[in-house]
Amino acid sequence: MSTSDLFSSDVSTAARAAALREQLHHHADRYHTLDDPEIPDVEYDRLFRELQALEAQHPELLTPDSPTQRVGGRVLDELVAVRHRVPMLSINTETDTEPSGALKFDSRVRRALGLKETDPPVAYVAELKFDGLAMSLRYEQGVLVLAATRGDGEVGEDVTHNLRTVKSVPLRLPQDVPPVLEVRGEVYMRRDDFDALNERQRTRIAAGAKGEKTFVNPRNAAAGAVRQHDSGIAAQRPLSFFAYGLGEVTPPDQGGPEFGTHFDMLMSLKVWGFPVAEQTTLCTGAEELVAFHQRIGAVRDQLPYDIDGVVYKVNSLALQQQLGFVSREPRWAVAHKYPAQEQLTTVLAIDVQVGRTGKLTPVAKLAPVFVGGVTVTNATLHNEDEARRKDVRVGDTVIVRRAGDVIPEVVSVLVDRRNSADAAVFSMPRQCPVCGSAAVREEGEADYRCTGGLFCGAQRKQAILHFAQRRAVEVEGLGDKLVEQLVDAGLVKTLPDLYRLGFAALAQLERMADKSAQNIVAALEKSKQTTLPRFLFGLGIRHVGETTAKDLARHFGGLDRIMDASTEQLLAVNDVGPVVAQSVRTFFDQPHNREVVEQLRACGLRWEEGEPAERAPQPLAGKTFVLTGTFPNLSRDASKDLLEAAGAKVASSVSKKTDYVVAGAEAGSKLEKAQALGVTVIDEATMLALLRS
Repeated sequence: MSTSDLFSSDVSTAARAAALREQLHHHADRYHTLDDPEIPDVEYDRLFRELQALEAQHPELLTPDSPTQRVGGRVLDELVAVRHRVPMLSINTETDTEPSGALKFDSRVRRALGLKETDPPVAYVAELKFDGLAMSLRYEQGVLVLAATRGDGEVGEDVTHNLRTVKSVPLRLPQDVPPVLEVRGEVYMRRDDFDALNERQRTRIAAGAKGEKTFVNPRNAAAGAVRQHDSGIAAQRPLSFFAYGLGEVTPPDQGGPEFGTHFDMLMSLKVWGFPVAEQTTLCTGAEELVAFHQRIGAVRDQLPYDIDGVVYKVNSLALQQQLGFVSREPRWAVAHKYPAQEQLTTVLAIDVQVGRTGKLTPVAKLAPVFVGGVTVTNATLHNEDEARRKDVRVGDTVIVRRAGDVIPEVVSVLVDRRNSADAAVFSMPRQCPVCGSAAVREEGEADYRCTGGLFCGAQRKQAILHFAQRRAVEVEGLGDKLVEQLVDAGLVKTLPDLYRLGFAALAQLERMADKSAQNIVAALEKSKQTTLPRFLFGLGIRHVGETTAKDLARHFGGLDRIMDASTEQLLAVNDVGPVVAQSVRTFFDQPHNREVVEQLRACGLRWEEGEPAERAPQPLAGKTFVLTGTFPNLSRDASKDLLEAAGAKVASSVSKKTDYVVAGAEAGSKLEKAQALGVTVIDEATMLALLRS
């Protein structure tokens, strides 16, 4: 820029433009060359648009090396440079992420073509905008001879040795292809392959492997594999390829193809063996572009790979030629993005939330940021290990991601922006932040859990519903909506409060008639007479299901003996291992839980107790049964109780390990599966005969 040019612009504006160019060059290098971006795409796009606006207002600030004049990226010294015979240019991005963005593109195309409102609609091809690495594949006489990255659009990098490992890239084409065929497309990694790769990386890191890391997203993992010297690395990372265009092709007068439309060209690519996304669609006019944008947006999160938008291209190649290019971009195509799924923000605090089942989850409290179509202020950190692996600290600048209805999460931290090295590493509290009970992490589990299940406010509704269910103490009529009303109104804070409810308190609830209130009072009174296994199961002790509750009751005979049993004594119970024994011991070690049990007793709950029973003969020990259909005499629950008392295991699904399927009237798919697997099928009478034996 000359001195006169500089003075013709505001000095601060010139300085800002220079700073933007520097930033964009830096971030493009991190993204395209090092495969290690520091900021999300939306932040780069914002800086790019700001520079575009400055240069439009002050043309004298435009420089030949401005990022707005060329595609970002440079060639690594270690890779061989390749000059593209036909430049690999990028396309313009429509910043209006609403469906109206499609209408704007169509208006621009029609205006550039000089079409009137009465003229027919323009035909387009609508495609997916993949979040991967642009690639050019050159074939000569049907054989792959070169694979090159886009680089700066004019010069890329030779990565043929790595692309040969990608199974969806043909190494040899049919005989009817042009002598020279350069196919343009995208290398990407499927989400399931990405998850499997990161799991392998975590295993290697845990085993002490040096130089290993996990990857932020599938795009980085794919790009890193493509641009390695060792093709073995690419082979270990399952990559895929989609084709969407052509570069240099033998001209028609020399034996090459003569396409009339972009869609015809894509269909020829499919015939020649290249994968083309099945969602690619012919659209007529703006309304069909809008419909395509909305349809893909609705299923975006269900796709097996990442996309960040869709692409519209004028279908007629003659019209494409007529429309031509402006600066670095074709007038006949546009990338129509969806709301960004990743954004930058700041961690204001790290709180711990307690779920309905007692699970403790660290949650980053964020400076509000618009991402994934909504304003996000909280993002999950999943658990202590994940928070430490990402090294998230208060005050950090982070990338937060929200895709569809998925809970927002912190993807990574920009450590170089950390203001203080003194920011504390996150540690999970050892007491529940809601009730103060001990928070424990069982061996082999990632999550901490609150042990005050009967007392903890966060678990209140779940604890009541579990206690009142049919297989536990059973309070008929006490369902989700009523429990929610009772808890939200402050009428029930712990289980004993249920039995302190009177008719008047229930009758005042919304939509609670006098008759319904009387029924609940009667059901609560009836539930006071129960059994020790039902009561024990109803307490909601982690890992203590119905069968384990029966085994504990049978072994000890009374609740006090169970509450006071040592870990060693608990381990003597049939089928009780170290995890269950420790869970029982931890539960009853909490004074809150013992207090709730004593209050329930004081409210009149009672059951028969006795001396520890000698182990009864178990003729069906080791046998697995499955019940299906309706039996003539016994209910399914009664049948299950009898079988379990005889030592059998009652499963919910049929497998090769099933010994008997007891089938009644209207037996369904379980009976069919048993017959297919050759499992013995019996009726109720035969089951009773086995029990008598």
